[in-house]
Amino acid sequence: MTQHGGYFSLDAELMSDAHEFAINLARQAGTLLRDRFGGPRAIDHKGSIDLVTDADHASEQLIAAAIRERFPEHQLLAEEGATAAGPDASPYRWVVDPLDGTTNFSHRFPHFAVSIGLEREDTLLVGAVYDPMRDEMYEAARGRGARLNGESIAVSDGTDLFGALLATGFPYDLDARDLSDRLWLHFNGRCQGVRRAGAAALDIAWVAAGRLDGYWERPVMPWDKTAACLVAMEAGARVTGLEGEPFRVEDTSAVVANPAMHAVLLGEIAGEVRQLSRHAAV
Repeated sequence: MTQHGGYFSLDAELMSDAHEFAINLARQAGTLLRDRFGGPRAIDHKGSIDLVTDADHASEQLIAAAIRERFPEHQLLAEEGATAAGPDASPYRWVVDPLDGTTNFSHRFPHFAVSIGLEREDTLLVGAVYDPMRDEMYEAARGRGARLNGESIAVSDGTDLFGALLATGFPYDLDARDLSDRLWLHFNGRCQGVRRAGAAALDIAWVAAGRLDGYWERPVMPWDKTAACLVAMEAGARVTGLEGEPFRVEDTSAVVANPAMHAVLLGEIAGEVRQLSRHAAV
């Protein structure tokens, strides 16, 4: 990015303000969700099993309004469609999931999060992932490390797949689960355990905190992963696409782990991808 030599000084000026803003805003939105958790909720379907609730919309409205007021020139990509700025907007973009784990929330399963990240052309700058039911704030600013409730965190140092605890997710499209099903079965027989808790941002944040040894998923949407991936990177994780592609916000896949475990996961995934391709070609 040498052609953009001015970016880094400008980013440094912005990051402290944006970092504090993201943390405070994620906490506000999480408090809203926690307050609504035990009450009535309106639930709609975006797909056969893909849900959205009135809480998703209320949280997103709160977040979008705050971003428009504080950073009116910035872009906004949010799961439920909120936008900010116009065609001549700044290259800075907020990537937001107002409620990651909507299905959990809808069933009163207390595992969900608010995810707020800031990026510029695939360079992650700020990330905040707040778990309101545990009152846990995972946050990072680029080059400044990662923290959980203010305490530094780091990825696990595990290198043995058999002793690893991993996490993943599944597509909402029930007809697009061939690879995710294969990978679930593959890893479930080769590691200590695989968890599927239904909130990708928390899966990735838990890798950052060393609670999980690795995570993979496809598809995982930009709003689910952006903030948490920065937290993981700052905690020492390697983050790529499912087949080792360099991290991109718009890529709908992710593998997250410490560098040694990441290499192990990529090797295992590559074998299953090849097998699936062979079967599809027959």
